[in-house]
Amino acid sequence: MTDRPTGSEFGDGDPVVRDKRRIDPDTGELREPPMSEAPAAGAAPGMPGTPGAQPPKDPSDLIGPSAQEALLTEALAERTADLQRLQAEYVNYKRRVDRDRESSRELVIGSVLTELLGILDDIGRAREAGELEGAFKAVAESLERVTEKLGLVKYGEQGDPFDPRIHEALLHNYSDEVDGPTATMVMQPGYRLGERVLRPARVAVSEPTEQLPAEAVEADVPVESTDEDQAADKPAE
Repeated sequence: MTDRPTGSEFGDGDPVVRDKRRIDPDTGELREPPMSEAPAAGAAPGMPGTPGAQPPKDPSDLIGPSAQEALLTEALAERTADLQRLQAEYVNYKRRVDRDRESSRELVIGSVLTELLGILDDIGRAREAGELEGAFKAVAESLERVTEKLGLVKYGEQGDPFDPRIHEALLHNYSDEVDGPTATMVMQPGYRLGERVLRPARVAVSEPTEQLPAEAVEADVPVESTDEDQAADKPAE
């Protein structure tokens, strides 16, 4: 009968127990794997899911420095173009808003000043008649200063060249004393706000005698008037 060895096939002594639990039962923390553990069978070192595996590299790490620089330059150019486009759009928007705001302001002021033109005409007639005195004179001058401060400009003087864009001809005649169409009498002054005419100046216009129509010369019509003017002066029956 063969003697049975007293020890195990791994050697004599007490059995060795290895605790391979990943969670420490005493502290509840995750244990670090032993450094001596080998990669799992069938798994190559450095591959995801294996001990010692490296994270996947960024795609830019797979190309050379020159290619990376080209990509960065292209991205920078695209972002710069986007910023420049946004800045141009903002500048155009601000200009449009400012222009619309100024136009609206001018329209409102023009509407108010138009309503005051009749009062300014009364003040002018009172001044010509010598009736602008006392408290009425102070109020009238204060009103005129306010309208001037808002940009209202009065125009229309005797002897001004006639301009159909800013003048309205109520009377017309011929004279040897003018070299071209001239406002020889101002019946009502005109007013403008900036480039906008609130009311044209109403005037009498005289033209040089050499521009008198041939029919009027043959009919020996007086130089100072025409058939049209005589018809306007003739009382209605």
